[in-house]
Amino acid sequence: MSPGYSVILIDPEEQTRDVLIERLRMQGYRATGFAGPVAGITAALGSPPSAVIADLWMAGISGVQLTRLLRAEPATERVPVILRGPDSPRNRFWAERAGAAAYVVKGHMGDLVRAIGRSIPPVATEDEGFFTQLQDDESTIRDRIAAYLDAALFESVLAAEVSALSTCGAFDRLFDLLTQFVSQVMSYRWLALSVNRPSHVGLHAHPAAHEQCEREARETFNLPSDIAILHIEDEDASAEPPSARPLVRPIEFGREIIAHIALCQKGSGDRQDARILDVVAREMGGPLRMALLVEETQRAATTDPLTGIMNRRALLAALDLEQSRSERHGYPLSLLMLDVDHFKPINDEHGHAMGDRVLAALGRLFAHQARRTDLVGRWGGEEFVVVLAGAAEPGARIAAERIRSAVEKMSVLDDKGHRVAVTVSIGIACLEVRDNVEVFIDRADRAMYQAKAAGRNRVAVSPSVLRRTGPDLEIPKEIA
Repeated sequence: MSPGYSVILIDPEEQTRDVLIERLRMQGYRATGFAGPVAGITAALGSPPSAVIADLWMAGISGVQLTRLLRAEPATERVPVILRGPDSPRNRFWAERAGAAAYVVKGHMGDLVRAIGRSIPPVATEDEGFFTQLQDDESTIRDRIAAYLDAALFESVLAAEVSALSTCGAFDRLFDLLTQFVSQVMSYRWLALSVNRPSHVGLHAHPAAHEQCEREARETFNLPSDIAILHIEDEDASAEPPSARPLVRPIEFGREIIAHIALCQKGSGDRQDARILDVVAREMGGPLRMALLVEETQRAATTDPLTGIMNRRALLAALDLEQSRSERHGYPLSLLMLDVDHFKPINDEHGHAMGDRVLAALGRLFAHQARRTDLVGRWGGEEFVVVLAGAAEPGARIAAERIRSAVEKMSVLDDKGHRVAVTVSIGIACLEVRDNVEVFIDRADRAMYQAKAAGRNRVAVSPSVLRRTGPDLEIPKEIA
């Protein structure tokens, strides 16, 4: 070690302090000893040394508090602190969490000397001309320590609030609760959260300024116009015009950036906003990843992987709920059963990969044709179901015909670029008093086979049970 590096040693025991000072001087250090932490801290802040050595546990002020204080002060934030004490995993843990450069067992002088050599940076940090002069009294030091401990407590409370979002289980609920919390500790014009994959964007803004705030958020995240945004609008956000560019922070999980959070300050802003946003962004990775995983698990359990629409199990559960609502509130409900015409020849002639391509294209088309209140799912094989909430027979006929026509015009190309003709036969059933879910679906299924028997690529309606006078029309299900 080159001579000239200064070391401050804090040790209440005079004999061991003098022995260690002598050992350090033999290694070329300029070592100065202090019996108490107040004097040592004052000297370090007044003239930052190359390193500070102190006991982890000292009377009045602990090594943890000493380390946090020196880390927080600009003059000593890069000065390494080596803490000493009994050999204990718990002691090493506290030393590490406090920000100490190393922890050595007290009495192991060789280990201490080597720790100093490893901790001091190649370029000395002393004599930088930015020192803090303190009165040499314990109350001043304690006041500073109390201030930094209060700040650390505030950060820990922020971190705990953000970590509690791990139980949300969905992005929309997580973002809603996040805005409720953040708006209590910061005043802002808008707050936005943008997730990379899968794409999720949330924006919290004042109702009177939401359109302008959305434009600003899209510009901040460079979002295309077709990306949907979850809007939360209330007066917890401010309608004041922006005064500066938004604060943007990355959100990491496992060293990967998974999202960004942005905040547009109101008025002149608050200098603490950036610090609070740092804490939120740092703690947000785990809760956000957890919510996305829960969403993905639920989506995988309820979504048909080929078509991207509901699977049979999810469709049945949703239909049962929708039927209950229809009966309770007295609004009509219709069900379309759709079956691809001549699907087996498509597989035989073009291969099963082409058949899968057709089914995937149909899933996208049905989802696009449906309203937000409709249910769309794959029943199985080449059969699909569309549930039309609030639609009586005339509306269901119009919707079914629109879907049939769209399928007929749909363009699906094979590997050679040739168009594969696709049509569907559709059966309609309208919910009646005596129907349960099984009967409801069966009536639509029978109507669909009537459409096939009548020539395919057409719509048929199940006759009303209340108007029916003759026996049910039996259509053999071997018709493909």
